[in-house]
Amino acid sequence: MDWLDAVKWDEQGLVPVIAQEAATGDVLMFAWMNREALHKTAELGRAVYYSRSRRKLWFKGEESGHVQTVHDIRLDCDNDVVLLKVTQLGHEPGIACHTGRHSCFFQRHENGQWVTVEPVLKDPESIYK
Repeated sequence: MDWLDAVKWDEQGLVPVIAQEAATGDVLMFAWMNREALHKTAELGRAVYYSRSRRKLWFKGEESGHVQTVHDIRLDCDNDVVLLKVTQLGHEPGIACHTGRHSCFFQRHENGQWVTVEPVLKDPESIYK
């Protein structure tokens, strides 16, 4: 059996993916992959996602330069979520979020509201031209 056949793809042929920083354990982002994206990720050793809005493969860092080197690819116990352990490249500390932050999970619930708890490391206007 092909290793990709073990993945439980959704109705659109996608699987949710969590990118976690290998060195710190920080959860950097959530995205989607189709079969081709997961295959290319394993083949290239860099994160390749599927953009649902653009309906095409999205090589992480293709516009921003914030590439994710993949060290480990894991599948959860139900075979329906992929975890990538990555090194986030392109800025120190690495920027994974299109808002210019280290992580996409920069808002924390406090007293009934969402509070921004991580700074912008680089202005997104200067990242995406």
